[in-house]
Amino acid sequence: MQNYTLGKIIAIVGRPNVGKSTLYNRLVGERQAIIDDVSGVTRDRMYGASIWNGKQFTVVDTGGFVEHSDDPFEKEIRSQVRIAIEEAAVIIFMVDTTTGITDLDEQVADMLRRSVKPVYLAVNKVDNHQRMMQANEFWSLGFENTFFLSSLSGSGTGEILDAVVEHIPAEEEEGPSTLPRFAIIGQPNVGKSSLINAWLGEDRNIVTDVAGTTRDAIDTHYNKFGKEFILIDTAGMRKKAKVHEDLEFYSVMRAIKALEESDICILMIDAQTGIEAQDMSLFRLAQRRHKGLVILVNKWDLLEKETNTARDMEAEIRMKIAPFNDVPIIFISALDKTRIFKGMEAAIQVQENRQRRIKTSALNELMLEIIERNPPPAYRGHYIKIKYVTQLPLAYPAFVFFTNHPKQIKEAYRNFLENQLRQHYDFSGIPIVLMFRQK
Repeated sequence: MQNYTLGKIIAIVGRPNVGKSTLYNRLVGERQAIIDDVSGVTRDRMYGASIWNGKQFTVVDTGGFVEHSDDPFEKEIRSQVRIAIEEAAVIIFMVDTTTGITDLDEQVADMLRRSVKPVYLAVNKVDNHQRMMQANEFWSLGFENTFFLSSLSGSGTGEILDAVVEHIPAEEEEGPSTLPRFAIIGQPNVGKSSLINAWLGEDRNIVTDVAGTTRDAIDTHYNKFGKEFILIDTAGMRKKAKVHEDLEFYSVMRAIKALEESDICILMIDAQTGIEAQDMSLFRLAQRRHKGLVILVNKWDLLEKETNTARDMEAEIRMKIAPFNDVPIIFISALDKTRIFKGMEAAIQVQENRQRRIKTSALNELMLEIIERNPPPAYRGHYIKIKYVTQLPLAYPAFVFFTNHPKQIKEAYRNFLENQLRQHYDFSGIPIVLMFRQK
């Protein structure tokens, strides 16, 4: 398999109203796409984590980025397709059998045919025999991997996903130790490049007050003061020819790609705006992809502060990121270099937490005693017994509890076990995975 397939981003492209968002919601689940107490809820419907055949990946719905989606907005759609070709591992090109092949479909198809990325043509709304006959005209677009489906009913989606995930690498078991990879993510103009420059002690990145000046991902090897890691950043000035491209979409695709390639995500938010919908989306995505997390609240120097400003803002952030709120939150100023190295130390500590391995004997000695004192609630008069627990050899903390009724462990008890693990071992900044299997 060539290197270009070794990624975990699947982009759904196509013109408006062909059903991209319906397929997206089916893949990531409606529940994961909603954040209710944050402004701009609908903007969160753009990307989310999904799993199929044991493969985990990120789905991006480009339709969420097109302004005035009632209009074709051909230039913006072409721009998004270009970005998707550049950033995604696999592309699902969606068309609508009820309208037939349009000029815009032809233009998008022409761009995709010239790409080296794997492209899967999804002919949507094929939900009866007559439409199945009509759908055959789409073979003329020239894509070998063509699938007929209905994203509304779900028919045919399994077949295309079976094919698509062949290009997604499996979840890795613990391999040989390499340098940790830190990704600095966040909204445009939040100060990511300024932080990189402050850490490196040089103006390697162009910093302006124009959002979206950052373009190309560059991995930097940091090796100073006894600290060593790889820094995944997006750096470099936009070329003038690209000024009109969809900057928000580009920045999101860049952030997702950096997130996928990292071990630890350093989420930067603006102290003046607080944590917003886009920040929450990135946070939840990192959480679902089992990445370590540190939150840096930047531009702290620009905020008018009272006695409890930091405490109140931290409490508000923890409330919004709950239930996973065991995350370091540090208030910094990249410009004044205030507490920036405290942020770096927090990321290094979170990486150590992510690599924490607990001996099976010690784990059982601790957890079985706790479980005996606080057993899970009985199921239909049958006692639920947890006999054994072990940690899986994955790149992130994952624990398996062997029990006689694995499907009857309630969410509240699962949370209780996770809290006990966090109380006795330092997993700050790390999402913990708990699994229950039949003994």
